[in-house]
Amino acid sequence: MTGDDTTANAAAAKPRTPTEETAEKAPGGDAPTPGTRRPGGRTARTRAAVRDAVLAGLTEHGYPGLTVEYVAEHSGVHKTTLYRRWKDVEGLVADALALAGEDSWTPPDTGFLEGDLRALAHEVVTSFADPAVAASGSAMIAAAFQSERAADALRAYYAERFARCETLVERAVRRGELPTSAEPRPGAPEGVIDAGALVRSVSAPLFLRLFITREPVDDTHADQAVAATLAAARAGAFTTRGTVGGTPDAAP
Repeated sequence: MTGDDTTANAAAAKPRTPTEETAEKAPGGDAPTPGTRRPGGRTARTRAAVRDAVLAGLTEHGYPGLTVEYVAEHSGVHKTTLYRRWKDVEGLVADALALAGEDSWTPPDTGFLEGDLRALAHEVVTSFADPAVAASGSAMIAAAFQSERAADALRAYYAERFARCETLVERAVRRGELPTSAEPRPGAPEGVIDAGALVRSVSAPLFLRLFITREPVDDTHADQAVAATLAAARAGAFTTRGTVGGTPDAAP
């Protein structure tokens, strides 16, 4: 997983922006629930236009400077509609993150674990090579430190993204590339692989450089992260007594 997909939306071409009249005719009511898929057509275009305006506003002004008025001006959606459907800035940011996760992205499948992890890590590097994309990603993460709803939405987004990536580990276990409870490696604790922890360890050092130390990343850093993760996995660092991708059982 990749967090790159969250911010890739900000770099996409501008969607067809609905006029205020069209936006007012879109279904109203409660704010969209993060993660809820809405139908296509006019409603989807409205939601996408709002999402892009939110990302632009976060990048330009940060969370404290983002306003409903800014989103209305840059999306073409009347602020009355925004208040009716999203309630406030928190609702707008949360739904922007929810919409980012409603895509058909799937993790790489190269036929072997190292290739899959390398492709995954390089995808992060490629995505954040664009300064505008990197800036919007930083803005979204910064917003999560100032809004509990944004934090919940960001957490849900990454949880879902990493869950998709667990299939990489599950395939590797089936191919015999990683130790299992039936075939523990010498020196490794008996158990199975925590798939979620393994895939997180690939992107973690890249995200550290991108969002904490604010250093650039390149393919060398991506390959280093993959090599470290594979060495740790083969040494049993991600082996638990639970199920693959599940919550580890307590040790006896």
